[in-house]
Amino acid sequence: MGEAAPAPASTRRPLRGRFVAGAFAVLVLAVVGATAFYVHRLGPLDVSAAARGSTVAVDRDGKLLRAFTTGDGRWRLPTTVADVDPRFFTLLFAYEDRRFRSHHGVDPLAMARAIRQFIASGHVVSGGSTITMQVARLLEPRDDRNLSAKARQIVRAIELERAYTKDEILGFYLALAPYGGNLEGLRAASLAYFGKEPKRLSYAEAALLVALPQSPEARRPDRAPEAARRARDRVLDRAVERGAIPRAEAEAAKRDPVPKARKQFPMLAPHASEIGLRATPERRVLRFTFDGRLQDGLEGLARDSAARLGPKLSVAIVAIDNATGEVRAHVGGADYLSTERAGGVDLANAVRSPGSALKPFIYALAFESGLAHPETILEDHRARFGVYAAENFDLTFQGQVTARVALQQSLNIPAIALLNDVGPRTFLARLRNAGADIVMSDDSAPGLAVGLGGVGVRLVDLTRLYAGLARGGRTPDLVERLDLPRASTDRRVSEPVAAWYVFDVLRGAPPPANAIGGRIAFKTGTSYGYRDAFAVGYDRNTTIGVWVGRADNGPTPGLVGRAVAAPILFDAFARLGGEREPIRPPRDVLIAKTAQLPPPLRHLRKDAPQTAVATAIGSLKIAYPPDGARIDLGLDRPTVEAMLSLKAQGGAPPFTWMVNGAPVGAPDLRRQSQWRPDGAGFARVSVIDARGASASVMVRLQ
Repeated sequence: MGEAAPAPASTRRPLRGRFVAGAFAVLVLAVVGATAFYVHRLGPLDVSAAARGSTVAVDRDGKLLRAFTTGDGRWRLPTTVADVDPRFFTLLFAYEDRRFRSHHGVDPLAMARAIRQFIASGHVVSGGSTITMQVARLLEPRDDRNLSAKARQIVRAIELERAYTKDEILGFYLALAPYGGNLEGLRAASLAYFGKEPKRLSYAEAALLVALPQSPEARRPDRAPEAARRARDRVLDRAVERGAIPRAEAEAAKRDPVPKARKQFPMLAPHASEIGLRATPERRVLRFTFDGRLQDGLEGLARDSAARLGPKLSVAIVAIDNATGEVRAHVGGADYLSTERAGGVDLANAVRSPGSALKPFIYALAFESGLAHPETILEDHRARFGVYAAENFDLTFQGQVTARVALQQSLNIPAIALLNDVGPRTFLARLRNAGADIVMSDDSAPGLAVGLGGVGVRLVDLTRLYAGLARGGRTPDLVERLDLPRASTDRRVSEPVAAWYVFDVLRGAPPPANAIGGRIAFKTGTSYGYRDAFAVGYDRNTTIGVWVGRADNGPTPGLVGRAVAAPILFDAFARLGGEREPIRPPRDVLIAKTAQLPPPLRHLRKDAPQTAVATAIGSLKIAYPPDGARIDLGLDRPTVEAMLSLKAQGGAPPFTWMVNGAPVGAPDLRRQSQWRPDGAGFARVSVIDARGASASVMVRLQ
């Protein structure tokens, strides 16, 4: 048999083509499968490392107050693209990744160039890595630098580009890039090397920050300033070569010096920041109500004042926005890092004896109860109130003085006489109901000594009470954090008329030396044994409290509120800037001289026994309205002529009725009267008889 004829060439070619195509398909499938298997073995992309970083405290405008290191001692501050000067990105893209905005994680042109340079020179000239690939390496750091590591970066870079925007990827780079030592991220480096936020960078500063992550330890400017300078200049030269910046700008930037030491990170409001971190450790950004500029200024004032006053002394300052109750500054001590002054203790929250600083609230209670008016004559002479005998600070007596003068000069005897009439229990209850944490030394019944500082109070609470006077008697809920829910309570330390009387009196208090009087209302206090000096002042907008003393509660001879704390208070107000605004008087204010007052208000009664309040007011009572009553007068209907009936029981005529500290007509022999309300709300009704006895009730009108 003859041999079979060979297949025609035209038949062999399709077979060979199909074989090649099939082999190629198998190869593609194998590559795809191997790649898929490799990606599967890598596991899911994890970017949580970029979110783990330093907790920062910021002021009301977002400016950095203080930062904390991470658990492993690194500085890694939160940063976004919007927080960085555009010059940095101009240089970064020119030096690292010109096509960052257009590629999908890997730049084929840059990779091919890197391979070509390696073949030609025998060593790595440029890595070909994109910014996205660098982020992948930073997210999953490894020491190996081989093909496997590069493949891993490529895969992760592609995953990053598919899952995140370009700005988000840049944000990861800004957070994770190393800058030498324990500095990670652009913001930490900018603060450490230039003492500024990266929002405003020069070309020289931006170039250095672009150069450092390439070799952070070898180029650290605080250890190798010359290497840092050379690296910076290379960044500038490449930016010029690629047309990113003008040559003149680059040459000018090269003349700028390189920083040779790290700067301290900001540490404003350290005490409040520590408290905030303990309260909300899960938050990375603590947003405070503070004004960073004012906080910085008052911390400097506290530090300078303490240094001038002497060793171991410290100063605490609290500033409150009266309208909102937001704390604008919280200075817990004169020097946070000082061991001699116990700087770590938050002395603004320490319980201290306020001395005479509580006296204005005695007068406010007496004014609203109808016991006195700023022009009422009080007696300042040696007196005994039961078993309690008080004396003035200077051991002298003024005789007959008005309540205005007695409070302005901080006389003890008139204040105790008024407290004896309103009652120390009532006084303390009013302060506590207003939100102040008043601390007694024991559980015994409060005595008259509470009016002269025989209790404990924190500076923050004392300042809050004075802010209540500035707000017409309504104490604010203090707010220090913008990122936490706010409380909303309706608490009063005084009625509006009485609060204004106190403001008008304290605004006339004699100022300290070299200060201008009449701009703020203020009061000082000195504790027994010269351990604490207080000064608290306010105008319509702001209340500031100052405390001076030793953290260990030791005595300091000569530590007097007026001489030590008051000058700091006036200096603190000067640092606020702007003009001080007085508080407008309420409509029912009675402005009159002593002789023009209703007879019971001209003098504090002289014939009443100097004992407890129960015997002082005798049998005089208010029969109507009853205390705590809610009375519907139809005040929501404008056509109704609403009148509140007033009825007294007991007492000696004539009777003087007062509502919210303002007289209701002239003294009347009858035990009944009427008052026309000006609107719904709470009203304090008081009556005074011919002997000076008084009674008061609080009602709510609707």
